[in-house]
Amino acid sequence: MKTLVIRIAAPLQSYGDPASFEKRTTFRAPSKSAVIGMIGAALGFRRESDDYKSLNDLDFAVRVDQPGEVLSDFQITHYSLKKPGKLSHRIYLQDAVFMVALSSKQDALMEKIEYALRHPKFQLYFGRRSNPPAGILKMKMCPDKTAINVLKELPWQASVWFQRKYKKDVFNARIYADAKLVPDRPNRLIKDAVGSFNQKSRYYEYRSVAEDNVFLENSNYVQRKNTDHDIWASI
Repeated sequence: MKTLVIRIAAPLQSYGDPASFEKRTTFRAPSKSAVIGMIGAALGFRRESDDYKSLNDLDFAVRVDQPGEVLSDFQITHYSLKKPGKLSHRIYLQDAVFMVALSSKQDALMEKIEYALRHPKFQLYFGRRSNPPAGILKMKMCPDKTAINVLKELPWQASVWFQRKYKKDVFNARIYADAKLVPDRPNRLIKDAVGSFNQKSRYYEYRSVAEDNVFLENSNYVQRKNTDHDIWASI
C-alpha cells in the first residue's frame, strides 16, 4: 500500500456543498469528489469520461491544518445585454490549508497519480476554476501506511504566520475520512462520490464519512509574557 499526501493551500477554495445557482456554499474541507476531479484533470480525463468512477475506490482522508476564513462573494451574471442578469451568492474558504491523504494497494496507480499531479494535462484548481493552487503542489509518497496513520503522524503544516498567531502549544486538527478508515467513529452519508462530471448530466452518489481528530505540536508557539500591571501594588 502507498499513501500520497498533498498539501492543499490557496488564497481561495470552495468545495461542492449542494447548492442552487443563486447560492453556492462550501464544505469546510476538500471533498473527495473535488480531489478526484483534480486528479482526473491531471491525468487528462475529459468531463464525459467514466474513468473518474474508478478513483472513487481510493481511500481518502483530509486533515484541517488551517481552517481559514469564510468569504462571501456577490455576483451578477449576464448571458445577454437584452436580458436582466442573474444574481449569484458564492461562499469561499480564504487562506485555508488542508492535508489530503489518498491511498491504494495498487502501487502503480498511486505512482501514476503522483506523476500526473506534478505534470498535469489540464489546469488544476480547488473546487472552482477561479481557485488555482498557491504554487506547485507539495506532495509526499508514504509507503506501507494508511491514510489515517499518515495524517496522525505528520507534523502541523499550517502557514508559519498562522502557527505564530495561534496562542496554544497544541492544535486540535479535525480529520474527515472514509468511514471504513475509522470504524470506531459514528458515520454519516454525504453526496460526494463521483457519478459523472458531464455538464449535461452531472450527478454524485452517496458515500459514508466519519470524523476523527489529532493533536499537533505547534513548533512556532511563543509563550506570551505577562504584561498585566497593577499600579496600586506599588503603593
